[in-house]
Amino acid sequence: MERGFSDLDDELLIGEIQKGKQEAFVELVDRHAKRFYAVAYRLLFSKDDAEDTVQQAFLKLWERKLLWNPYKGAKFTTWFYKVVLNLCLDHNRKKRPMPFPEGMEPVDKQDGPEILLDERRKQALLDRFLQELPERQNLALTLCFYEGLSNKEAAEIIGVKVKALQSLIMRAKTTLKEKLNHHFD
Repeated sequence: MERGFSDLDDELLIGEIQKGKQEAFVELVDRHAKRFYAVAYRLLFSKDDAEDTVQQAFLKLWERKLLWNPYKGAKFTTWFYKVVLNLCLDHNRKKRPMPFPEGMEPVDKQDGPEILLDERRKQALLDRFLQELPERQNLALTLCFYEGLSNKEAAEIIGVKVKALQSLIMRAKTTLKEKLNHHFD
């Protein structure tokens, strides 16, 4: 009796996709779409753009099934992160930065639903500052803090050594802290 595709690991699923099995492709998309959407959203700051980018990445995988080679040593997810990240970077190079959200001035102590609104404003401000970081610093923070990847995995995806990744993270954190302190002074 043949095993279901849900029992296969990613690398075996890719083998089935390379044979043209749509069910294997559907399983792979179901398994990883949310993960890759999350990273795309953290880099694009747009629900629609993130969805389009992930869809484009999976479509690229389906149309060019032999792009990923299991014999090159990278896990599928590591390789696919690179595909999604490159599409995000290409998209960001083509667009202009988002304007600052209105109402970003610091708010005095508040009660009730206004606290939630203040938290949303702070998150929007942080998102804006993240967008302004140099590409590789933003990638390093996104992969390590938002995606929870190890420094080694993130370094491999970005194409740097672990020490360089740690340096990118430290510079990004320092820049963000300075921008936030300056804004709220």
